[in-house]
Amino acid sequence: MKKSTSKVSRVSNGFNREVDWELRPGGMLVQKRDFGDASSGSMIKIKVSHGSYHHDITVLAQSTFGDLKRVLANETGLEPKEQRLLFKGKEKDDEECLDMVGVKDMSKIILLEDPASKERKLEEMKKNQGMLKAYEAVAKVRAEVDKLSQKVGSLEATVRSGNKVAAQEFVVLTELLMLQLLKLDTIEAIGEAKVQRRIEVRRIQSFVDTLDNLKAKNYGPFSNGSSNKVSVTTKWETFESGVGSLCAPTPIQSSTKITQDWEVFD
Repeated sequence: MKKSTSKVSRVSNGFNREVDWELRPGGMLVQKRDFGDASSGSMIKIKVSHGSYHHDITVLAQSTFGDLKRVLANETGLEPKEQRLLFKGKEKDDEECLDMVGVKDMSKIILLEDPASKERKLEEMKKNQGMLKAYEAVAKVRAEVDKLSQKVGSLEATVRSGNKVAAQEFVVLTELLMLQLLKLDTIEAIGEAKVQRRIEVRRIQSFVDTLDNLKAKNYGPFSNGSSNKVSVTTKWETFESGVGSLCAPTPIQSSTKITQDWEVFD
């Protein structure tokens, strides 16, 4: 930024001298520093208090508070925009120079974290904790589904080998999988945890579909892939009345006599 300077005459200790002023960024008018002075490049040590922490920072005496914030960023992890620096109870702007406001060697400065920044960090921390909790919940469901997947594989091998499986096996296993699906539905997840939950939901649904297909094969005629055919026999219960039996009921004897005499009409 361009600096504008002006010369003002004043009397000091009985002598006339010219004082140069410069316009600093932000519109603040300060006395122009004489960089030709040997003391202009002197270093000073500043004690910065940040909560329960204390930092000894060495900077040029002519540094600005913005320069100091950039140094403190490496020490504290706080970005310059997240810092508030107080000297003698007053917050200082980034454009103000240390030596111009009276900061000397071993002066004390208080560092505070910007409230808005602190609030954002708290929210981020809560979000991360919620994500971690969701990860753990999804991981527990995944472990249970892994166990159930082994049972699904066992049933699949049995059915494909040509052996019959009790219907209750399919029912119980399907219900256990649906229970895990309900657990996933109660998990509040965001970000990557939400992606992992979706993956697990699709995985459970695929196992349920597999069980439905195996159940259909288990109840219908099927082959184990070889030339041997599986013979399915069913024992039917016969009732006395013939109802519900595959055998036709015994014909009832009738006293009606059928003749082949036909009546001829004109």
